[in-house]
Amino acid sequence: MTDTLSLTTHDHIDAEYALRENPHDHKAELRLWLRLLTCTNLMEAEIRKRLRERFDTTLPRFDLMAQLYRAEDGMLLGELSQRMMVSNGNVTGLVDRLVQEGLIERQVTETDRRAARVRMTARGRSVFSEMAEAHGDWISEMLGGLSEGDQEHLWSRLGELKTSVRGALAEQKNQRRRPK
Repeated sequence: MTDTLSLTTHDHIDAEYALRENPHDHKAELRLWLRLLTCTNLMEAEIRKRLRERFDTTLPRFDLMAQLYRAEDGMLLGELSQRMMVSNGNVTGLVDRLVQEGLIERQVTETDRRAARVRMTARGRSVFSEMAEAHGDWISEMLGGLSEGDQEHLWSRLGELKTSVRGALAEQKNQRRRPK
């Protein structure tokens, strides 16, 4: 049997249908999981490709700049890595390259010489604004097959899914804490 992590996008779609044809425990949940994963992978791959082709940048760089764009006063590196859910080392490498390109600046804080605050430069804000506009257009294009009402409904239902996942994770955490 093929490992789910190594499946191509086409294989994910095939796996969805295989689950429909071969009933076993948790069939509906697994089909839903694969559908969500397929949609995410398709969209993310296209966004990565377009960012690379049009702006010669990567999705992690775009994500980091998006975080800083919203924080006009900048952010501490630790806060940035926490928001991006990546290690401090990953953020530091991205920051170093963006500083070299003049898109962001780094300043050591006065209260803690070990902490660095990063913020976008005027050039960085201008470059990111162009990328963000294109990104918004791409997302709109990809979701354009859904009516506004369908998009709102899907957004709402996915919010319910998010709540369900968080509840399951909290319950799992509580079970690990209970003495056996």
